[in-house]
Parts: sequence; structure tokens; C-alpha cells
Amino acid sequence: TTPSEIIGKVVHIAKDGRYIGSITVSAETKSDSRQAIEELKRQGVSKIVMLTGDNKENADAIARELGIDDCRAGLLPADKVQCFEEICDGLQGKGNIAFVGDGVNDAPVLARADVGIAMGALGSDAAIESADIVIMDDRISRLPLAIKIAHRTMRIVHENIILALGVKFAILILSAFGLTNMWWAVFGDVGVLIVAVLNAMRCMIRVEE
Repeated sequence: TTPSEIIGKVVHIAKDGRYIGSITVSAETKSDSRQAIEELKRQGVSKIVMLTGDNKENADAIARELGIDDCRAGLLPADKVQCFEEICDGLQGKGNIAFVGDGVNDAPVLARADVGIAMGALGSDAAIESADIVIMDDRISRLPLAIKIAHRTMRIVHENIILALGVKFAILILSAFGLTNMWWAVFGDVGVLIVAVLNAMRCMIRVEE
């Protein structure tokens, strides 16, 4: 037989004890995958690792195509968890790990990761239930957008905390010198609440992709 030039899993076919041929099943990368990985690296993601049950030859080819830093192939579900633990140990508590998956085999690692991200359209129920974030349209390019939304949300939360504590602390100091009245107390409670809610409404503004 002539070897296939396509890299992938080879399924051999026989009929009545006679070999007919083979079919090569190759994984196809999504059109926005490389762009998403490049954007993630620009956002500060230090290392991207692919854990897959696919054969090493096919996995290495995809990793080179997409610019993935490390690839570990031929993994069973238990192997994925073990590899993930090794990656965690390598960090030594410095940094967090996000894991993206869509299959039943990914569920244990999704639950173990600091942030588990599942694909909602074609992902399994086990993966979706184990994940912290679900991308409903299965577009991998949504990952950088999700990080932008998370960063902006946390920035607004910190602003509200600093605002609330700062105003209340200032009113307490002024009260100690007898420079405040009941209206200051109302502003320190209700007024700060209204300002914080208005500031939090900025989360509803669409983030540019």
C-alpha cells in the first residue's frame, strides 16, 4: 500500500479476509485557533500546552501549525490528570492554570484547573458541568475576549471597594473631629452604594474583541 501524505489516525479496512485499503482520519484546526493563541500570548499567557489522546505525529503537526509551546499526545483520561498535576507542580504556586476542553475525558481536568473552560455547543454535558466558564458558540477566539471581560470586571470591583472604604474612612475621621452631620452619614451609606452600582453598570458595556 502507498502511505498517506495526510497526518492522522489510520483506519485499515478488510473485506472477506482481504485487505482493501485504509482511511486516514485527520483533525482539522479551527480557522481562528492560531489567532486566538497569538492573542493569548499578547495578553500575558506564558505557556500553552496541548493535552490530547491523539497520536503524537498528528498532535505535533497541529502544535507546530498553531504555535503551541508544548504537546503531550496519546493520553488516556488518567494520563491527562497526571500531566496536569505535573504542570501544576512545575509552577510551584506561581501563577494560575486554565484548561479548555469539550469531552467527557476532559471533565476531571476541567474540575481540577484554576479556571475550567468548556465548549458549550458541541461539548459533553460532563465537561460543561465541570467547567467554570462555558463558551456557547465554540469559538476559541472567545478566550481572549473572556480574559478582557474578567480583567475589566475585577478592575471595577477593586474601584468600588477602594471608593467605599475610602469614603467611609474619611467620614469616620471627620466625625472624630465633629465635622460631620447626619447627611454625611447618609451619603457614606446610601450615596456610596448608588455610586458603586452606577460604576458596576460599566460591566454591561460591550468589550471590543
